[in-house]
Amino acid sequence: MAPSASPAPAAAIFSYDARMSDAVIHDAWTFLRSHTRGDLRFDEHLRPLKYVIAPDGQIAAPVMVAMLQSVDTVLFVPEFAEGAMELQVTLQPFEERGPLAAVADRWRIYHGEPDDVRWAFLKIDAARFKGMVIDGEALMRPNPLAADEARLCRTMNTDHLDDLRTLCASFGNMRIERPLMVGIDPLGIDVRAMFEVVRVPSTGPMNSADQAQQILARMSHTASEKHPTPEPH
Repeated sequence: MAPSASPAPAAAIFSYDARMSDAVIHDAWTFLRSHTRGDLRFDEHLRPLKYVIAPDGQIAAPVMVAMLQSVDTVLFVPEFAEGAMELQVTLQPFEERGPLAAVADRWRIYHGEPDDVRWAFLKIDAARFKGMVIDGEALMRPNPLAADEARLCRTMNTDHLDDLRTLCASFGNMRIERPLMVGIDPLGIDVRAMFEVVRVPSTGPMNSADQAQQILARMSHTASEKHPTPEPH
């Protein structure tokens, strides 16, 4: 059974325990970072939404005007279904030109050209995940690899393309003929395929560029010995 699409009082859904364990929060953060799409409920409407996570940890996406005007918005990740993560969010519009242009460009790198022309950050007020309710601030974590992200992606895409294919096949469970690494964070890498973004989780925390290079190299070595045979995509 899918959750109800009808709005419910925010206090009834999102009332979190300040004593939440770090393990629960980390599990929720890992889940959120593993996806780049969801279904956004705004008032009585429900629409699919592709998003990216900005370097400061905020969710960003192109949005409809009606979404910006709504006073009750919930993002279901990865879709509106039983067991989905539910994020109560506040939409904060921004201009795609100027100091935040890089955020809109990041979305295009992940997903292509948007259908909507308005842009917004989706500030997480609270989250419900696996029956637990979590303070939204705990899920909006800056990416320590942000300053090195472009260089790391460029290196993988130009000098280690075969390794990238192997990583996608072995750790992302998908064979991609023309992978494009578009993002990296402490928990893994995002790779754009023809129709979607594939998540490749890391085998250890990557909190610096040196750590990331070492872990990806070890993962590539391990993957090359597995000879994976997933279905082509």
